[in-house]
Amino acid sequence: MFSQTVEYALRAVVHLAYQAPEAHTTAQIAEATKVPKDYLSKILQGLAKEGIVRTQRGVGGGISLSRDPANLTILDVVNAVEPERMRRITTCPLGLKTHGVRLCPLHKRLDGAIALVETAFRDTTLAEVLAEPSESVPLCETPDAAKLKVRKR
Repeated sequence: MFSQTVEYALRAVVHLAYQAPEAHTTAQIAEATKVPKDYLSKILQGLAKEGIVRTQRGVGGGISLSRDPANLTILDVVNAVEPERMRRITTCPLGLKTHGVRLCPLHKRLDGAIALVETAFRDTTLAEVLAEPSESVPLCETPDAAKLKVRKR
């Protein structure tokens, strides 16, 4: 249902939120998230353009979140990298004039599914994802991962 681009963008912002407030290089983020560096670079450009991450060149520079994880939703990230991904079905995708805006049962159900996912993503902040109790820490395989805490911004 979701593209590799969306998955990679979500991995990157989760990593940045978890490591906040320190900035990281594209290479560091790529290694931590297991995303190819060149592909990640394009994704980060899109996230920067939408104001989700900021980039700083030079010594001490790098990439960091520009928004508080409590105010950044999963939908924000999805829309930043693939704005058409969550597009609702408002007219017949087949262009059938007899259907127009009266969707057939199949397309009504597909639109309903998209609406549910859109709502779930709009209602889920990055902070909530990171704070959810789990024995698995995002993007971490260390034996002591469960003891780690999300750093506050």
